[in-house]
Amino acid sequence: MENIGIMGGTFDPIHLGHLALAEAVRDELDLDKVIFVPTGEPPHKDNENLGSGEDRFYMTVLACKGNPYFEVSRIELDREGITYSVDTVKALKELYPADTKFYFILGADSLMELENWREPKTLMSLCSFTAVGRPGFKGKKVESQIKKLREKYKADIVYVEGIRLEISSTDIRTKIASGKSVRYIIPESISEYIENKGLYGFKPEFYPEMGVFKKKLKKELKPGRYIHTLGVAEEAVKLAEIFGEDKHKAYTAGLLHDCAKNFDTKRTFKFCEEYKVALDNILREQPDLIHSFLGAAVAEHEYGIKDGDTLNAIRYHTTGRADMSRLEEIVYLADMTEPNRTFYEGLDKIRELSYHNLKEAVAEALKQTINFNREKGRIVHPLSLEAFEFYKQFLREEII
Repeated sequence: MENIGIMGGTFDPIHLGHLALAEAVRDELDLDKVIFVPTGEPPHKDNENLGSGEDRFYMTVLACKGNPYFEVSRIELDREGITYSVDTVKALKELYPADTKFYFILGADSLMELENWREPKTLMSLCSFTAVGRPGFKGKKVESQIKKLREKYKADIVYVEGIRLEISSTDIRTKIASGKSVRYIIPESISEYIENKGLYGFKPEFYPEMGVFKKKLKKELKPGRYIHTLGVAEEAVKLAEIFGEDKHKAYTAGLLHDCAKNFDTKRTFKFCEEYKVALDNILREQPDLIHSFLGAAVAEHEYGIKDGDTLNAIRYHTTGRADMSRLEEIVYLADMTEPNRTFYEGLDKIRELSYHNLKEAVAEALKQTINFNREKGRIVHPLSLEAFEFYKQFLREEII
């Protein structure tokens, strides 16, 4: 006998909350698998601007890929007319052996409305229900409803506290339409699907890099560096929103800041010569610093970036320089504080400052970087020293 969970929803788009919840229920009830069932034409959401059924289906498939206990069914998408859960459960029961036990997964808020669903008595006779805790729906309120349904319909209901990730598909669509980051809310594969298809008001003209640039960077950078790059781009946009900078420029500079980072030594010096990137003695002694200067040239010649401020933000993101532009300060800080950064002493302070005072944050970041390099016996580039001499005036504490 198999125990199977049914996870229905519009999944518009599917997000990490859906996946975490399904996995928590599967683990708690020791289910053999969970079937995700994207809705066809949902009866209660006719006023919402939903994505197409095909897009929602393929996004759900992408999200479930890699979990051997997750499956996706088209059973509602291929059914004409309005979709009702009772019809879905009937159809699934026809596909599986008679002794299969189904657990219909729903939130405790939906449990309170279960009697208003189509043919509630029939539905509750066809399967068990797994009610998952939701904000505002717990304790005696839920217990009372479960008791009522058990007595009235002889319903088999299991309550699972589950994992509460307060994520809303509506909020995700709103963020995407306004050009805000949805990273760590939806799987990266879903984000790329949305970008490629232009769903939910995604504006490819605002982020042209999402297509051509990202594909090129994926080939050029090591996986960890590519993830860091995405984090810098998104952190730069966040700071640009706070301080009124151009988000497009911030994203572009953040995305391309390390475009030359993973070049080997031969290729690095070849491009420096080809693009006439001047190398001083310090850069030759510490070639790891070259990538920012070379990156600006590569961004211009290989990626077609012509805006001077954007190129300077790439050029000086490692060393900094005195009196940087606001965009340069943003990218410099985003590189040091993006969410994927390995923790280092002082990170939290710099990150906190960066959301309130750019110049003080830059001063603190420069101070810590210079001290760290000196402790490691490394040569500090003159541009960094000149930058600190300029920015230390913005530090509120005494310089030691």
